[in-house]
Amino acid sequence: MKKTYSYQTVGTCSRQIDLELEGDVVRSVRFTGGCQGNTTGIATLVRGMRAAEVIEQLGGIDCKGRGTSCPDQLACALRRMLAE
Repeated sequence: MKKTYSYQTVGTCSRQIDLELEGDVVRSVRFTGGCQGNTTGIATLVRGMRAAEVIEQLGGIDCKGRGTSCPDQLACALRRMLAE
């Protein structure tokens, strides 16, 4: 079953992350805002990965002492999505 979710980011240059999961597998990620090369790279790398693996790998990454980052916000979005 496919599930879509939009997440408003906090503390990053990106403003929103749009996700699509099929079961527990990431099918697509699209960042709005942020550094296009980095966010496109992240989205490409996580496609096909299990959500739990993405959370484990990207959760807690910090950008410039902000306490979060675009990868960390993706992990937060996936945690919230899986909790629903």
